[in-house]
Amino acid sequence: MDHPRKEVRATISELIRVPVAGGALTGELEAPTQARALVLFAHGSGSSRHSPRNRMVAAELRTARLGTVLVDLLTDSEGREDLATGAHRFDIELLGRRVTAVVDWLTAEPDLSGLPLVLFGASTGAAAALVAAAERPDRVLTVVSRGGRPDLAQAALSRVRAPVLLVVGGRDPQVLRLNEQAARRLRAPHALRVVPDATHLFEEPGALEEVAAATKEWCEDRLRALRGERGRHAVP
Repeated sequence: MDHPRKEVRATISELIRVPVAGGALTGELEAPTQARALVLFAHGSGSSRHSPRNRMVAAELRTARLGTVLVDLLTDSEGREDLATGAHRFDIELLGRRVTAVVDWLTAEPDLSGLPLVLFGASTGAAAALVAAAERPDRVLTVVSRGGRPDLAQAALSRVRAPVLLVVGGRDPQVLRLNEQAARRLRAPHALRVVPDATHLFEEPGALEEVAAATKEWCEDRLRALRGERGRHAVP
């Protein structure tokens, strides 16, 4: 994969609005000076960019010079409808299109387009992230799933080219089983990381810290591999 790199020239911290059919998606972008990559968080199952768990992980990732984008995958009106009825939270086709739309928006931004892009999905957002990775194979460096439902990505699983890290709580047996089944359908390089004492929401002391540490390590490995790939293709 070719991921041309251009460092962000200055620290960016701002609200963003990504146009989509029927409205816009609201997000928060924070990119440290000389960010090495961007991590786009895909929320799911009734969550939003205000998720305290994803915000905690995002803050940890920024200490490793990884910019973060936390974005709502539903418009304001869709969010209100979903809160009342749950109509959209399992609509993986819709959520996948929304993650793809944000990927395209980031790619079009001059200060961000050169940064490698990591997709971080939680719950149904993991399936949406995998769908987007399958749709934009030349733009997505890697995908990380936290307590996710990758099985809901269905046919997209076999089309994902980016390496995938699946992080699951050891005390979340049903989701662990679904992740193991999804992993067998992945053709891309992948790893399954089990946090032994964690339940589905990783609310136990130290559980989210372990998720953040595993994500940083995984991203570091992917960025190191990317540098090596560029070096092999460099013109003498």
